[in-house]
Amino acid sequence: MNDTNQKPECCPKFDPAPWDGKIVEWKDKLFIKDKVFSLFYMPINFGQVITRMMKKVEAAGAKLSDDWLCLSDHTSKWNMDLYVAVNKEIKDIENVKSSGKFLFKVYEGNYKETGKWCKDFERYAQEKNLEIQKMYMWYTTCPKCAKKYGKNYIVIVGQL
Repeated sequence: MNDTNQKPECCPKFDPAPWDGKIVEWKDKLFIKDKVFSLFYMPINFGQVITRMMKKVEAAGAKLSDDWLCLSDHTSKWNMDLYVAVNKEIKDIENVKSSGKFLFKVYEGNYKETGKWCKDFERYAQEKNLEIQKMYMWYTTCPKCAKKYGKNYIVIVGQL
C-alpha cells in the first residue's frame, strides 16, 4: 500500500459547498468540551485532547455528528476550548448545548492566513448586516488528511 490514496483516512473528505456562506440555526446542538494548551495561540496538545475525546465518545457508544463538526475557541494565548458535536450526552466530560444562528464561511490554505481570514469574515458579515457575537474555527481535517486530500479547509463560524 504505497499509494496514499488507498490508506484509510482518519478525517472524512470535507465538501465546502454545503457550508460556505450559509447561516445555520441550531436548537440545543450537543457538543462535548475539552481544553487544549496553546503557546501564543499555537495548539500544543491538540492531538492528545482530540484522542482523549474520541475515546470517551467510543466508550459511551456515542457517535460524532454526521458533519464531524469540531469547533475551536481560542480563549487566550494559552488556551483553546474544543467543542466536538456528538449524538448523545457523554459521562466524565463536559456536555454543552448550543442554540442560535451561526454564519459559516470556508477558507482554504495555510493556517498562517488565519488573521487575514478573520478580517475577511468580519467584513463579509458586515456586508450582510450581520453582527457576530463570537467566532469559532473549524479545522475540518488533521494535517495528514489535509495533505492526503490536497486541500486544507478551515471554516470560520460566527454566532449571530
